[in-house]
Amino acid sequence: MRWNEIDRQTCSVARALSEIGDRWTLLILRDAFMRTRRFDEFAERSGAARNVVADRLEKLVEADILERRRYQTKPDRHEYRLTDKGLDLYPVIMTLIAWGDRWHDDGGGPPMRHKHGACGKRMHAVATCSACGDELDPRETTATPRDANHDYWKVT
Repeated sequence: MRWNEIDRQTCSVARALSEIGDRWTLLILRDAFMRTRRFDEFAERSGAARNVVADRLEKLVEADILERRRYQTKPDRHEYRLTDKGLDLYPVIMTLIAWGDRWHDDGGGPPMRHKHGACGKRMHAVATCSACGDELDPRETTATPRDANHDYWKVT
C-alpha cells in the first residue's frame, strides 16, 4: 500500500495519519495550540523550509483542521486558526507532549510547563475511560471491529 492510500483503510489511526501524520504537520499543530497564527511564525518556530510550511498549512486548511483568515488588506495578509476539528486534536498533542516529557527528558525536566486554567495547577495529559474515569491501561482494554465479518486492515 502506498502512503497516499492510507486514508482508505478501515482504521481510524490510518485515516487520521493521512491528515496529520508527518513531523512538520505535528509541529505546526503544536505551534497552533501555542497561539501561533502567521506563516512567518510557523516557519520560524517549526524550523521547516518555507515551502514545506506552505504545503502543510494548505493541507491542514483543506482538511478543515485550520482555517485561513484575512487580517490585513493592501497587501492581503492571512492568519491560520484552529477549527473545531483542529481543536479536537488538543488531547492528541498533549498526550504526545506527556510521552515526550517522560521518555525524552534531557535531564532538565519538561521544556514546557502546562497549567490548567480552571484549577490553576500544573498538569499533564492522562487518558481516562469515558465511562468510569479510571486511567486507561492498554493491558486492560480490548477493541473489536464493529463488523465481525470485515477485514480491519482491508483498503476500501
